[in-house]
Amino acid sequence: MILPDIIQPNLRLLLCGTAPSRTSAHLQAYYAHPGNLFWKILFEAGFIPQPLQAQDFPRLPAFGLGLTDLNKVQYGVDAQLAQQHFDVAGLQAKLREFRPQYLAFTSKYAGSQFFGQQKISYGAQSQSFADTHLWVLPSTSGSARPHWARLKHHWFELGALLARGE
Repeated sequence: MILPDIIQPNLRLLLCGTAPSRTSAHLQAYYAHPGNLFWKILFEAGFIPQPLQAQDFPRLPAFGLGLTDLNKVQYGVDAQLAQQHFDVAGLQAKLREFRPQYLAFTSKYAGSQFFGQQKISYGAQSQSFADTHLWVLPSTSGSARPHWARLKHHWFELGALLARGE
């Protein structure tokens, strides 16, 4: 396991990435690359009440949030990851055990691996799993930056939903 799961029972939201980046693996912190907008958008979209940095990731449960990845044994960009290391069954077991209110994939690629299909849309998904509502959010990585301006509203939509207690 490259990064430990940050998960506990009854979280408001579990955020699930594909796998840690090389920088995150090296620094042992989620979304640690300086070009990644993850920590910035968490604050801006209202998921957390104060700005945090990558090394603060263990503090997220205090805000009802958790972190995991589909691939817990590799790091790097999506194209470098071996399909056999995507542990969908393991994530499903975590959802059954910990029962977060929402699970949001932090990229379309992570969501497509979970759903077993390439054509998925951003935002709320029509199905749930073990009473957990499913969302797909656009990637915050630097490589996704060309699309960020037109897609980041999905983060704000989920943040507003959670703020309303839905």
